[in-house]
Amino acid sequence: MALLFSCALMSTNLSEGTSSSIDVWSVDPLIKVFPDDEPSRSRSQPADVAAGEHASFQWVVRSASGIEGLQATMDPFCRRGGARIYSLPPRFVGYVPVDRPTQLPSKDQLRKPPADYPDPLLEEQTLDVEAGIAQAIWITVPVPKEASPGRYRGTLTLTGKIEGRSFHSQERLDIRVYPVVIDSTRLWVTDWFLVNASHMEIQPVPESDEYYALLRRFARNMAEHRHTVALISPINLCNYVVGADGELAFDFSSFDRWVEIFIEEGVVGRIEGGHIGGRKEGWVSDFVTTIRRVKEGRVVSENVDPSSPAAHAFYARFFPSLVDHLKEKGWLEKFMQHLADEPIAQNISSYRDLAELARKYAPEVLIVEACHTKDIAGAIDIWVPQLNYLHQDFEYYQERQNLGEEVWFYTCVFPQGEYANRFIELPLIKTRLLHWINFKYGITGYLHWGYNHWTQDSPFTHTTRPHGGPPYLPAGDPWIVYPGKDGPLDSIRFEAMRDGIVDHELLSRLAEQSPNRARDLVSRHILEMDKYDTDVRRFRSTRREILKLLSRSRR
Repeated sequence: MALLFSCALMSTNLSEGTSSSIDVWSVDPLIKVFPDDEPSRSRSQPADVAAGEHASFQWVVRSASGIEGLQATMDPFCRRGGARIYSLPPRFVGYVPVDRPTQLPSKDQLRKPPADYPDPLLEEQTLDVEAGIAQAIWITVPVPKEASPGRYRGTLTLTGKIEGRSFHSQERLDIRVYPVVIDSTRLWVTDWFLVNASHMEIQPVPESDEYYALLRRFARNMAEHRHTVALISPINLCNYVVGADGELAFDFSSFDRWVEIFIEEGVVGRIEGGHIGGRKEGWVSDFVTTIRRVKEGRVVSENVDPSSPAAHAFYARFFPSLVDHLKEKGWLEKFMQHLADEPIAQNISSYRDLAELARKYAPEVLIVEACHTKDIAGAIDIWVPQLNYLHQDFEYYQERQNLGEEVWFYTCVFPQGEYANRFIELPLIKTRLLHWINFKYGITGYLHWGYNHWTQDSPFTHTTRPHGGPPYLPAGDPWIVYPGKDGPLDSIRFEAMRDGIVDHELLSRLAEQSPNRARDLVSRHILEMDKYDTDVRRFRSTRREILKLLSRSRR
């Protein structure tokens, strides 16, 4: 132990004959570091955490002459008495080009696009850094639930070459673990995903073992980031077969395999059944529903009016078969069904026709929907308004909660302006504060559509993309992870979102003991749904206060 603690003294050594200097400094991980950032003299602060959550650190390296083969390694964090906590291997923060801003940029937009922004956490173990470029290094430390309270100290070691000469730098990092344990989180969180291998070295064949191995890696990544709900579509994953009697039969084995993977990896939680309908044509058109039927001995798919006899004939058989299967598997209470995404005033009638199919043939199943209108009461059980619509009609949604219905919120392209969101150009703390909004307003879930919707253009080189509605999707909207060689790579936004989910849990626990105190603390930073105090130092102080208050309650 003496050796470990003695290594924690900060030092930087350059080989003899090296004329260039190197700057190494610490930056709060809620601050985005840009390639042209100047060195800071601020001291590294301890990461204040509960047992069972993650501690994060960010260090930056810059040399006037450039660095060859920069490498970062992390010793275990040690506590007097021998206890150790191990970090993940340090990761380099990648920079991606944001070519155009959101359509309604916020006043606190960090840089005006086009500009390079930090976002992906790379998998390269070494990196060449150009002269004068500030390179951020990210350290993530999963703190075990069994970790004893107290202060842990670790050493970050940086090595590389400058002007052909080796350098070696050691920096001290501290974690302060409080006597609070996060074993689970109560916030319902979902990110809609694809089994998307675009830009990966692997290209699995659908339904192959590698295909399901990739699905499992996505599920594990979501679980590591505190996701508790998965979008898994029984209507799309059902294997439709023609029975001996010539009638349509349902095989849910593929659906089962997906659900079991997400349960095993720790996401489910709850299951979102994928949508059974969609718009017939453009945004304001009515909804149609997808059915299957047997035609000339083959199973065919068709889109039909949800009030039609064909729709009722199909769902009169499909929904009861699904419900019976969910009961048999013990999943019925976990399951909720989407009908058609984002109903608006112009297609309410056809949405209610979809709801009639579910209400009539699967009355046990809750209906969940991301919605742009509140005028669909009776057709929905779990409301998911976009954040700006939640803001606009908050009293109405409180009434729905009082009637026993759930209310979540979502973000997708909008809201923009001053609202919190996950756009790359926003301050990172705004992504974390999304779940402080959940807590302050009693909103029990969060949904986002864009986990890994990469296109043919690499997300490392193209961060906005065309869209049929808005002129383009803002940078950071279609994905919050990046393609690695054989699985997802985290982003600093995904790290901030995970920590915000834990913040929600800590605030919820504090509210159980002292609701007024919890309300006062969250109101320091969530002033209104679109107004926040984003000062990082004040945020750290508030979070430390939450941990201290929870620690006292355990004594």
